[in-house]
Amino acid sequence: MHICFEGIDGCGTTTHSGLLSEFLTAKGIRIYLTKEPSNTEIGLVLRKYLKNKNVHPSTDALLFAADRSHHFFNEIKQKLEDNYVVISDRFLESSIVYQSAQSELLSIEWVKTLNKFVEEPEITIILDIPPKLSLQRKKEQILEKFENITFLSKVRDIYLKRAEENNYFVINSDDEIDIVQKKIQKIVMNELKKFNFEELLK
Repeated sequence: MHICFEGIDGCGTTTHSGLLSEFLTAKGIRIYLTKEPSNTEIGLVLRKYLKNKNVHPSTDALLFAADRSHHFFNEIKQKLEDNYVVISDRFLESSIVYQSAQSELLSIEWVKTLNKFVEEPEITIILDIPPKLSLQRKKEQILEKFENITFLSKVRDIYLKRAEENNYFVINSDDEIDIVQKKIQKIVMNELKKFNFEELLK
């Protein structure tokens, strides 16, 4: 099973993907925790571009697609075949939402075509929070080019629309971490029951 956390910057994807990993590991389930951009050479290049406001949105989309393809086929897919539960701190949905929000020239269908070789996750959880609150959580003095209220409001709207269209889970992350995490754990455990649980045990 592939579980992905999505949402606007500062919504808590890193915190909750880590906590879920600890929770499932304690239950004896083999977990592989990963994130995007990845830690590969492509991912490291991409991270530099995220702070450059002069980079065209299409370049962002192409770099994300290249990083994701390499990451998926060399890490994620292999772990899934070995019966791990893979938890991703962002994945395909981030590209679809963020890149299409950047420019009218970048349609959702074009971004999906760029990423057509990677498989969609079984579970996508959107952590929803107002942009003003999400930016208050950011500790970096130099924000990335995506991190402003106007843009993040647009991103949030697209996330929520796509969640409704694709039956993604949406959880309000403007709450105590423990409360949010328990809601996440309930969703994941219910979904795990649909799979052969024994194969996931250590």
